[in-house]
Amino acid sequence: MEKGKISSAQLGKMIYLAITPTAILTAPGISFNFARQDLWLSPLWAICGVIAVPLALGLNRLYPDCSPVQASRKIAGRIPGWVFAGANWLFYLYMSGIILREYGEFVVGAFLSETPLLIVLGSLVLVCAFAVRGGVEIVGRFAGLFLPAFLTLFLLIVLLIIPDLQITNMMPILPEGILPSLKGSLVLQIWFSELSIAWFLLPYVSDRENAKKSLWITFGGIILTLLLSNWVTLLLLGDLTGGYSFPFLILARYIDLAEFFTHLEALFMAIWVLGAFVKICVFFYVTVTGAAEWMGLRDYRPIVFPMALLLTLFGIWIAANFQEMTHAIATSLIPLALTMFILVPAILYAIGRLRGQGRQ
Repeated sequence: MEKGKISSAQLGKMIYLAITPTAILTAPGISFNFARQDLWLSPLWAICGVIAVPLALGLNRLYPDCSPVQASRKIAGRIPGWVFAGANWLFYLYMSGIILREYGEFVVGAFLSETPLLIVLGSLVLVCAFAVRGGVEIVGRFAGLFLPAFLTLFLLIVLLIIPDLQITNMMPILPEGILPSLKGSLVLQIWFSELSIAWFLLPYVSDRENAKKSLWITFGGIILTLLLSNWVTLLLLGDLTGGYSFPFLILARYIDLAEFFTHLEALFMAIWVLGAFVKICVFFYVTVTGAAEWMGLRDYRPIVFPMALLLTLFGIWIAANFQEMTHAIATSLIPLALTMFILVPAILYAIGRLRGQGRQ
């Protein structure tokens, strides 16, 4: 179905950009309502990431040349495997719709207020559809091309905001123990559990012996990025952090260096659009290939554009407004994501290991 190959370095870049863009955009505002001044500590409790990386590597090790759909059929049997593939396809379509809607709400709410949401979503999905139709290799190249720009622009905003940071906004540290920061990390577990998407990409990695190192480096980079974004957001906005839908955008708008570097929100938009493009491409690729395998197709490309239309509609239908969607992210999405990203793969891995030991 897919003959393209990516390197382990491209795998790491794809995973990094499949997690961080939306995490730095919406997670600080949601997490602050639980963690308060301990917001900056919440990314340290990346429990799901510690589980997701070994799970993805372990499942790929059991069936190295099989896609997750093929592996689940071998592990659980034909009918349970078919059910898993269908549920997985619907879940990734749902997640892709949430990611797309986050992109649309950000662009329309902060920049293109007169543009219909449907136009904003449809234009990005169309571009992503062409990239996905080109194969995993094209998406990997985009990730390699965009990551340096993403990191450069992100660090530039952080450096320019440093003179205005107030260290008192993070004081006192742990006034109620670690519990608030743990509560704040609950919503972050959604993003950390997304590391399990590596299971879908590992069969296409040409130098698979380096994949483990690449994934752990990526995991560390994600934690550092979220620590830094949460820290600077908290030190600038303080108690106002939870009142903004996109706190990091406020940082970019706040920058005023010698009346020369001002109104850098366009810079932040550039960061986020680059990252969101790769993120949606990765999730959409997994959605389309999973749907094709579930339907028994030999090639996923004929259904890319029909699925793109369905994804656009999902982006519209997913919630009535942004507040409703963020409420869902902070509540119902947490158990759903942990079930599909962590629990189900863990059950499959346990069954696969037991059956593997039985055959030996």
